Amino acid sequence: MSDIPDEKSQEGSPPSPPSPEEVTRKLEDFIKNTLGGQVLFTRLDGNGVSQPGNDGGEEAVEVEDEEEKEPSFEFSHKPRDIKAYLDRFVIRQDEAKKVLATAVCDHYNHARMMSEARSQGQVLEFTKQNVLIAGPTGVGKTYLVKHIAELIGVPFVKADATKFSETGYVGGDVDDLVRDLVAKANGDLKLAEHGIIYLDEIDKLASGGGERMGRDVSGRGVQTALLKLMEETEVSLYAPNDMRSQMQMMFDSRKGRTGREVINTRNILFIVSGAFSGLEKIVKKRQNTAAIGFGAGSGLSGESEEGLLKASGTRDFIDYGFEAEFIGRLPVRVVCEPLDAGDLYQIMTSSEGSLIRQFEREFAAYGIRATFEDGALKLVAEKAAEEKTGARGLVTAWERILREFKFELPSLGPVEWVVSEAVVRDPAAALASCLAKAKTVSIDPRSEEVAAFARGFAQEHGQGLVFDEEAVAALVARAQREGKGVAELCGRLFENFPFGLRLVTGAEAGGVFEMGAKQVADPDRFLSDLVVKSHRPEVVVTEEERRGIEVREDAKEG
Repeated sequence: MSDIPDEKSQEGSPPSPPSPEEVTRKLEDFIKNTLGGQVLFTRLDGNGVSQPGNDGGEEAVEVEDEEEKEPSFEFSHKPRDIKAYLDRFVIRQDEAKKVLATAVCDHYNHARMMSEARSQGQVLEFTKQNVLIAGPTGVGKTYLVKHIAELIGVPFVKADATKFSETGYVGGDVDDLVRDLVAKANGDLKLAEHGIIYLDEIDKLASGGGERMGRDVSGRGVQTALLKLMEETEVSLYAPNDMRSQMQMMFDSRKGRTGREVINTRNILFIVSGAFSGLEKIVKKRQNTAAIGFGAGSGLSGESEEGLLKASGTRDFIDYGFEAEFIGRLPVRVVCEPLDAGDLYQIMTSSEGSLIRQFEREFAAYGIRATFEDGALKLVAEKAAEEKTGARGLVTAWERILREFKFELPSLGPVEWVVSEAVVRDPAAALASCLAKAKTVSIDPRSEEVAAFARGFAQEHGQGLVFDEEAVAALVARAQREGKGVAELCGRLFENFPFGLRLVTGAEAGGVFEMGAKQVADPDRFLSDLVVKSHRPEVVVTEEERRGIEVREDAKEG
């Protein structure tokens, strides 16, 4: 009897079930493709013992060991050092820098001392110094907080308060802010517990007060939800309504993870900001009411909006529409100053994050070296100040000026481009001039070799040769007729110019000589005429002789 199985019996038999390893591998692939590879896996053998897989199991064990270590975050900065660092990126806002630097140092020093006290079995009282920043848009509020987090090396999460809703309603959950910190810290819970959460547009959560038209009542619910986070609470790492978090929890439980499943917000610093439009009216009304009778007519009505915001107190924020408990958890408050044209000019010239550096990189990507003249920067600063949007006005003003140049210049191929006042005042005319000058480039790419020769001549000899369009076209055509390279032709035609031009200008360099089609046709004749003219004695004509000449000329015309 043959040992070979019957083919029919093979076809009719049901397929063998996949092995546990195959099931695990397919499930891993599915989850990784779905969740972006954020889940770590381990496999169980037949005895229920965890075995590291080939795709991250060993790393999972390392992560668990890492979580048991003491926090690696250390803070040793001083307020003055933090302000000096912020000065590199943010123009003005000196008061805001000092207040933020001091609040940050106090917060992290208290966190360190509390940790040391707990390790010794002691208990220290600590009132968190969360910060509220008020000020118009574009003055650097977000920039300040982002660079503080960058300096001290903690994860930083920024969000708009308007995207959150009360628990149970459609919208973001405020607890997600804490989970985002964990993601920014690459799963390091100890580091995440020292992070910074920054909420912008917090004024939009005000439920309405005084003469303001506010949000609906859900704004109060978000304030209430934030209360726990801003003081001290524990947030689950697994969001109950998020499929990704639940799948992560399932696999963590499957592999017997013994690490923490919550993160404490005790040492997380909360910073909120907003424009608080209308708050100044509440302050002004309070001040005017207090000034009735004795002290009336003290001129409060002429106080600036910035000054009124600086005079705001807790009662004013409550009247604005904030819960007393919420605003009470933001004891440190500071007002950022609006920016004028001079400040915007300083941002472009002095800040390490200058928008001008960004534009230079954008043009450099196409081989274009863009240079921005000082007059152009001042003119744009004035235009941006009219936008009333702070530093964001610079983006708006420059976008209007540069949009056509960004589209056209990469194809035209100029190596150098100067952004002058003329470009800012009339971008269309400046672009038309660029298009006209680049016309010869589109005819023959070798015309760029003429420009390269001129640049090299100026660098080596200190004299400028400026070739117009007709001269460039003539040189390119001649090189083609003679079968030579443009650079070789120019070197031969103008080999006597270094010595001859020194005779014309003397020992000093820096002369500029216009070269047209006629001049490049016979450059030696052009150079000879220049030398002769420069050494010909000048004829001095007296006033009487000049008048006599004019009379004779008039007689001829008559």
